[in-house]
Amino acid sequence: MKKYPFEAVIFDLDGVITKTALLHIKAWKSVFDEYLRLRERRNKEKFSEFTIEKDYLLYVDGKPRYQGAKSFLDSRGINLPFGDPLDPPDKETICGLGNKKNLKFLELIKEQSVEVYSSTIEFIKKLRAEGIKVGVASSSKSCQHILKSAGIENLFDVRVNGEISTRLQLKGKPEGDIFVTAANQLGVPLSKTVVVEDALSGVTAGRNAAAALVIGVARKENEQELLKGGADVAVKDLSQINLEWIERWFHKKPLPLFSFRYQPPKLTDIFEDFHLEEKQVTVNPAYLRSAQTSLFSQKKLFFSLDYDGTLTPIVDRPELAKLSSTMREIIEVLAQKYKVAVISGRTRENIEELVGIRKIIYAGNHGLDIAGEGISMVHPRTKQLLPAIVRLAEDLQKELSHIKGIVIEEKKFSVAIHWRLVEGKWVEEIESLVERIIQNNPSFRLLRGKKVLEIMPSVDWDKGKALRWIIQTLGISWEDTTVVHIGDDATDEDVFRLIRTRGIGILVSPHPQESAADFRLSSPEEVRKLLEEIINSSKGD
Repeated sequence: MKKYPFEAVIFDLDGVITKTALLHIKAWKSVFDEYLRLRERRNKEKFSEFTIEKDYLLYVDGKPRYQGAKSFLDSRGINLPFGDPLDPPDKETICGLGNKKNLKFLELIKEQSVEVYSSTIEFIKKLRAEGIKVGVASSSKSCQHILKSAGIENLFDVRVNGEISTRLQLKGKPEGDIFVTAANQLGVPLSKTVVVEDALSGVTAGRNAAAALVIGVARKENEQELLKGGADVAVKDLSQINLEWIERWFHKKPLPLFSFRYQPPKLTDIFEDFHLEEKQVTVNPAYLRSAQTSLFSQKKLFFSLDYDGTLTPIVDRPELAKLSSTMREIIEVLAQKYKVAVISGRTRENIEELVGIRKIIYAGNHGLDIAGEGISMVHPRTKQLLPAIVRLAEDLQKELSHIKGIVIEEKKFSVAIHWRLVEGKWVEEIESLVERIIQNNPSFRLLRGKKVLEIMPSVDWDKGKALRWIIQTLGISWEDTTVVHIGDDATDEDVFRLIRTRGIGILVSPHPQESAADFRLSSPEEVRKLLEEIINSSKGD
């Protein structure tokens, strides 16, 4: 069986797999129009009907039931108490209206059988035949009932629905919790997971989950809305895409930034074997911007920077990576003009000392420890593991002390095993020991970098989630600020996937390689040149 670079595809239900979206719309319209008529009679408020374009798509589509009800009512300036999920359908609360909608929806399902999109079912069967795992992630609490009614329940390896979301206290779309949970249950990293959605809130959730590819299904002629919301590509139907096209997507390489400073890339620059007949797949226009458009002409920028291999060259031992005075001066000027964060695998204290600039946000241990510019956070689940990490570092030191060149670095919330100076014959023994430790201790997970293995707390956190926390805490909007992340390591891919289509990812690598980044710089020296040019281009502002 062929091995594909992606291992799982997670589908939304309504509008992607089943043709129940229209039934949801009918149910919501019935409930809301009835309630708005009541307010017209009772409160003398002018009646304005609930519509698909102005109301359903903007405020309700893709969201959990109560969240959708609240979002629509808020748009009309109607403030109701949330109530209780057990509220009867005639109670004037958010939950009461949501429950009334659910009753009407179930009535509609009984009146007519659930139809499916045959092209989606055919696509799912092809995925399963190729050994690709398949999940469904839906905000609907009726998900299981709908799948059973349609006779397709057995097509999915994992199902995360509204009931499971409530039980696990997952945040609803546009947060990415539901897709993260589905991927975790499938046992597949988000870096090898595809999300398929038809709603604005759904594609944004896929982007916030940092899925490797987010496909928007534009059944409502809403391609541009889905692309703006974070979809990488949009299609009108899944018959327009196939496994080979998705495979090529995963082999996409960042473009050399200075080669495309003024020249906007073409699809053939991004996909070497892109077939022109595939124009039916609409690629997000964010991929077709030049570096000039993306960086040098923007008024509001937010910079997120890795340290080792990005601001300084990779060196044999961690303590030798010193920031040059020139690079420090550039970052200092950059921080006077824009918000800047340095997100590193080093401890926060160490990275603060190395950079030595006050007006910067520092995130250490891959974002587990954040402070600066009036904000701070330490991931709560890591503190209890501190004694275990100290013991772990001591045990590794004893077990591996016979290997010349090994460096065991205790980093407060993690332990790094550097083997850059180790003879190749010892690498297998090092990896075997570390993997055995991880298998025997579920409290930790393994992170692989450039000739370094890092034992981290097993928490759902990474550089991407750290950056999103910083952005949200600072109140930065994706729409009016261009978020730029520059990094060189596998751990930076979590950030590149998060900001893709709505920010700029720049990989630092001397050679072309597959990455979720948009552009590539060859060295820290090119990073210095880029930052210097951005500073100079903003002097006239």
